[in-house]
Amino acid sequence: MSTTNAPRGVRNNNPGNIDRTSVIWQGEDRSADALAREGRFCVFLTPQAGFRALAKTLLTYQRKHGLRTVKEIIGRWAPPVENNTGAYVQQVATAVGVSPSEIIRLDNPVTLGRLATAIAKHENGGLYWSVDVIAAGVAEALR
Repeated sequence: MSTTNAPRGVRNNNPGNIDRTSVIWQGEDRSADALAREGRFCVFLTPQAGFRALAKTLLTYQRKHGLRTVKEIIGRWAPPVENNTGAYVQQVATAVGVSPSEIIRLDNPVTLGRLATAIAKHENGGLYWSVDVIAAGVAEALR
């Protein structure tokens, strides 16, 4: 697959398709080229940096906003105005190995890694990253 045909999240090293905000992520590319190429979403220098940002966002959902289940987390991540949130929740819960309403702990690197992987796979229509890249980004987020 050529880079131009790759899903947006792959092209941008942004596996979660995180929207750009005023916050600049560690490893985010805010160069003129990146800003001109991508109007809405963050562009990261490496996929690992993109997974770190994805995992950090999920940790914030749990720590700051008290979201403890896949249903609550995905409800915020992928609101119904833009997504089929119910199908997204079910797919992610199955991939993580829990029911949609089961309480999960994202300070557990295995659980956080499974959740980040499932979101990346759903957002991009497939899994384009190695286990090592995902694990490294998750580990950085947990530091």
